[in-house]
Amino acid sequence: MKFALLCALLISSHCLMAQSKTRQADPAVAYDAYVQQAVRDWHVPGLTVTVVKDGKVVLKKGYGVRELNKAEPVNTQTLFAMASTTKAMTAACLGMLVDEGKLHWDDPVLTYLPNFQLYDPAVTRELRVRDLLTHNTGVGNADLLWTIMQIPSDEILNRMRLVKPVYSLRSGFIYQNIMYLAAGKVVEKVSGQPWETFIRQRIFEPLGMTRTKALFREVTDPNRAWPHVAVNDTVRVVKNKREEGAVDAVGPAGSVWSCSDDLALWMQCMLDSGRYRSGNAESRQLLKPATWAELFKPQVIVTDAQFYPSQVLTKPTWKTYALGWFQHDYRGHRVNFHTGSLTGMVAMHAQLPDQKLAVYIQGNLDHAELRHALMYRAFDQFALGISRDWNADLYKLYSDIQLRRKAAERRVDSLRVRNTKPSLPLTAYAGQYTDPLYGKVNVSVQDDKLVFSANDVMAGRLDHWHYDTFRLTYSNFWEGTDAVGFILDSRGSVARLSWAGTELLKTPTPTSKGVAER
Repeated sequence: MKFALLCALLISSHCLMAQSKTRQADPAVAYDAYVQQAVRDWHVPGLTVTVVKDGKVVLKKGYGVRELNKAEPVNTQTLFAMASTTKAMTAACLGMLVDEGKLHWDDPVLTYLPNFQLYDPAVTRELRVRDLLTHNTGVGNADLLWTIMQIPSDEILNRMRLVKPVYSLRSGFIYQNIMYLAAGKVVEKVSGQPWETFIRQRIFEPLGMTRTKALFREVTDPNRAWPHVAVNDTVRVVKNKREEGAVDAVGPAGSVWSCSDDLALWMQCMLDSGRYRSGNAESRQLLKPATWAELFKPQVIVTDAQFYPSQVLTKPTWKTYALGWFQHDYRGHRVNFHTGSLTGMVAMHAQLPDQKLAVYIQGNLDHAELRHALMYRAFDQFALGISRDWNADLYKLYSDIQLRRKAAERRVDSLRVRNTKPSLPLTAYAGQYTDPLYGKVNVSVQDDKLVFSANDVMAGRLDHWHYDTFRLTYSNFWEGTDAVGFILDSRGSVARLSWAGTELLKTPTPTSKGVAER
């Protein structure tokens, strides 16, 4: 009897030890614990992580809450913004039309969008469909057209003819959202369907992504994450539908919302040469193998200045951009990835393709860069057998960047000339300032203070800084502050307003006699 009991105890102990070793050896268990610690370290309210390896989902989990100080937890059905990771989907939409023979990557854009013009007529003439996806058209960032304005997407494209180039066609790399809007318009022109309809019918529905929405305005489900921003080290929720909905105007660049359950299906498809299964049906092909391969073929060199600070730690030999994907080398392997960032929301989709590994991270804290740490940790944990504390390394890297940014702000503040006054009475600065590209700014006097309003979208108060420069404090706390300068003409009258990298001309005010006053 005692012998039998001893044997039973030994067997039980052996089983428990074996189970413990299995748990310790299970990369998903170790990675899950690592994610939990990272969420605490970065103070992220909510997060989802999805990991696919060898065609199977090995981790799919929600962490934290949808909204700070609320009880509703994040789960694998919680909708988050995909933001710019949408771009890979838009590239795939064009690829489907290539497969159907309805367009070619190197067709002139004018073939499909005859009214689309850039500042340089030669660039307009030479622009190819492929160029819309590779951020090397020579046009700099023009996001003010959708972030500070509420104009239709067609009008955004129309104003691109006013944006001056900063380098020649295909000779550089500057990240450019609006060209992806043009790519979406090509999809619409060729298919006869709006981009948001095409992507739903050709990607979401075949893959079974039942909760995914193409546009923010379609997100009505209460199981959604709310954006958060850290201000003075305090995390606060952002609830502003205008801010979130602005991206719908450039939808193909970043408007899709999705959840972990749905994204696992997209990840599996993109890892498996564009193949997917619908229900019990046999494997199907979203894209032809050659077209799928084209999406990941390097197209342009990415400069250090346009890449991510993480390069300081990973030290890549090369950095490229494909069709909707950043790329670089990591420990002898190619990485395909893309981040997504909107106010209060982050995303990252990354692949280690030769290891059949993909990870997708979604979070609801503005520029929560634990996404980079979780990407590299996933590569190490699930494929490469390396143990590096990327969370600690990247937390220090970005903390140091933040310290340098604050030091730079203090240096700017130190240049303020004290005890100066505006050149003119406040009423002289009031009026309307206009620019053909970026619209209008209204400045008025209220309670002996200047009040600022841009396109009836962004607003705030102007406090005197020095001379004719004022500090703009936006009404929305997450928008921070900006410098606004007033420029006088040779007669000493206010002629222009300088703000956000552009100058707007003051509109003459007609008097009762019909004579313009400045």
